[in-house]
Amino acid sequence: MPNYTDSSTFSMASGKDHPYVVLQVTLKEKFFGTGSGNLTELEDAINTQAAKGYRLHTITTANGGSKGFGGGDRIQATLVFEKIGMHA
Repeated sequence: MPNYTDSSTFSMASGKDHPYVVLQVTLKEKFFGTGSGNLTELEDAINTQAAKGYRLHTITTANGGSKGFGGGDRIQATLVFEKIGMHA
């Protein structure tokens, strides 16, 4: 069961050999400074799918609002991966 109180979460792909895979990654923005405090999780999600033969097709983001004082904002990233060579 996912722990939604963590600084970030990402969904698990079905594990089936579909032509497209959709993942959601929640990034927690740093309260002080700029940038995300957990970009490595986004990078890991992309590299994991690349190792399975997928390439990043589309990425969109939406602001998830603030967790509260000192918590920073949450950004929901939706990533669509396409199986490499599916149109060969």
